[in-house]
Amino acid sequence: MSSDVDPRAGKLVEPASLLDVGRLLRAYHEGRPDPTVATQRVTFGTSGHRGSAFNNAFNEAHILAITQAICIDRKARGVDGPLFMGIDTHALSQPAFVTALEVFAANGVTTMIDAAGGYTPTPVISHAILSYNRDRSQGLADGVVITPSHNPPADGGFKYNPPHGGPADAVTTGAIERLANDFLAAGLVGIRRIPFARARVSAEVRRFDFTSPYVADLPSVLDMAAIAASGVSIGIDPLGGAAVGYWAPIIDRYGLNATVVSEVVDPTFGFMTADWDGQIRMDCSSPYAMARLVGLKSQFEIAFGNDTDADRHGIVTPSQGLMNPNHYLSAAISYLFGARTAWPGACAVGKTMVTSAMLDRLASQLGRQLIETPVGFRWFVDGLTRGALGFAGEESAGAAFLRRDGTVWTTEKDGLLLGLLAAEITASSGRDPGVLYGGLTQALGTPFYERLDAPASRRQKAVLAKAGPEHFQIAQLAGESVIAVETTTPGGGAGLGGVRVRTRNGWFAARPSGTEDVYKIYAESFLGPDHLRDIQREAQALIGELFERAGGEPAPD
Repeated sequence: MSSDVDPRAGKLVEPASLLDVGRLLRAYHEGRPDPTVATQRVTFGTSGHRGSAFNNAFNEAHILAITQAICIDRKARGVDGPLFMGIDTHALSQPAFVTALEVFAANGVTTMIDAAGGYTPTPVISHAILSYNRDRSQGLADGVVITPSHNPPADGGFKYNPPHGGPADAVTTGAIERLANDFLAAGLVGIRRIPFARARVSAEVRRFDFTSPYVADLPSVLDMAAIAASGVSIGIDPLGGAAVGYWAPIIDRYGLNATVVSEVVDPTFGFMTADWDGQIRMDCSSPYAMARLVGLKSQFEIAFGNDTDADRHGIVTPSQGLMNPNHYLSAAISYLFGARTAWPGACAVGKTMVTSAMLDRLASQLGRQLIETPVGFRWFVDGLTRGALGFAGEESAGAAFLRRDGTVWTTEKDGLLLGLLAAEITASSGRDPGVLYGGLTQALGTPFYERLDAPASRRQKAVLAKAGPEHFQIAQLAGESVIAVETTTPGGGAGLGGVRVRTRNGWFAARPSGTEDVYKIYAESFLGPDHLRDIQREAQALIGELFERAGGEPAPD
C-alpha cells in the first residue's frame, strides 16, 4: 500500500459516498465499450477480467464476448463436461451471471448453478471441479467464478477455471482474450444467446448443491474433531462476501464454538470500514478494512475473515491482532509440516518470489525444498495437483494446502480453509498462530516487510516488465553485498515481470501493476525497520534510473 493513509481509513464511509447501485446496473446494460481504447478491451490478468461499468471496462458486451469465447475455446480443447458457475456479492456479479447463462445455454453448455440461488466462494468452485473430474479421463468439467475478489463495490470480475480447477494459464486466457476482443471489434456479431427466462429452465442449466459436498469433505483436510473437542472460541466475519452462507452449515455439522459476527449482505458494502486510501475494499489483510473484527479480538481465542470470493484470509489473534499475511503463512507452514505425518517426505513449500524470505529460512529448517514462482496462484496448480507442494502461499493472504493424506484439496486459494486451520492450530497446539510465529522469529530472525506503490506510466511499466538482469548493475544494497539480481524464477526460468535483488539479510522486488498506473515495491529486511527504509529508498532510485535511461512516454491510445 501507499505510505499515505487517508484520515477516513478504518471508519465507516459516509452514506452519501456509497455506491449508487441503480446507476451502476444501468451502466452495465447501457454502456458501449470502445475496443480501440485499451482500458475498455477484455484484459485477463492473473485472476480474470476486472473493471467497472462506470468506465466501460465491465459491461454486458464484455460478458457476452468473454462467455462466447469460453464456449469456443473449451470446445477446441475438448472440454465437454459440465461447467460449474458461481458468483460473489458484488453488484455486477448477478447481471453478469444472467448474461453468461444466456450464452452458455444457447451454446449447449451444461451449466451447474447454485441450487438455492446463493453465492459460491472461489475455492468451492475449484473443489467441485476437482471432485467431479476425479477418476475421469473424458467429459471433464471446468468452471467460471464471477467476482473481482476484494476490489471496490463498483467493480466486476469474470474468471475461468479449466479442468484442473485452478486459475487458467496464460495460453488459455490469451486465447479467450483474443477471441473476446474480436467479438467486441465485430460489434458482437456471432454471439449465440437466448433470453434468461428460457435459459434458466433449459435442460442445459442444472441446480447443484455446492455447499454440502464441500462442508462434508472438510475432515479430509482439517482436524475438525480436534477443533470441536477443544471448544476454542472462534469469531468469523465473511465481510458480506460469498462465504456468508457456508459458516452456519460448518458450525452446525461439526459443533464448533463459533460466532459469525455479521451476516449482512449489501452491494454498497456500507457496513465496511474504509481501507487505507479511504475507499471501500474487502481486503481481509488490511487492518483498516478489518477494523470491526480486530476490535473484537479479545472476545475470541481465534478470529478470521475472508474477502468477497473467500479465496483470501485474515487472521486475528489475541496475541497479535490482525496477523501480517507473511507471518501467518510462516506459522501455518511450521504447524502443517509437523502435523501432517502422512504427507510425502518430498513435498515442498511453494511461495511467490515477492513473499517473505522467512519462508525460505523456514523451509531450510524443516528440510523441505522451496519452490518459488512468479506472482499468480496459477503457478502452483501443477504442484498441488501432483501432491508435490504440501503448501502454496502468496503475500497477499492467499494459500492452499494438501489433504491430510497428501492429495489435492483445491487448486485455488482457500480462505475458509486457512481460517479454520488457525482454529486447528490453536486447538491442537494450545497456542494461537501469533504465538507460534513469535517462537519462529526467535530461531530464524525477525523480518520487517512492506509493500509500497509508486507512480509509473504505461511505458515505464512496460520497461520494467521487460527488463533483464543486465539493466540493474548493482553490487551493494543498503550496505550489503548483492548475491542475486533476478528477473526470472530461480532454476525454473519463468519470468517475474519485474526484478528482485537479494542480499544476505534483505531484498526488494519491483513489478508493474496490471490495473493501475503504479509499480509495486516489495521489500524486506532481517536487520530492522531502518534497514528496510534504506532498501526501499535505494530500490526506488534504481527503478527511477531504469525509467530515466528508457526515456520517452507512450503515444496516446
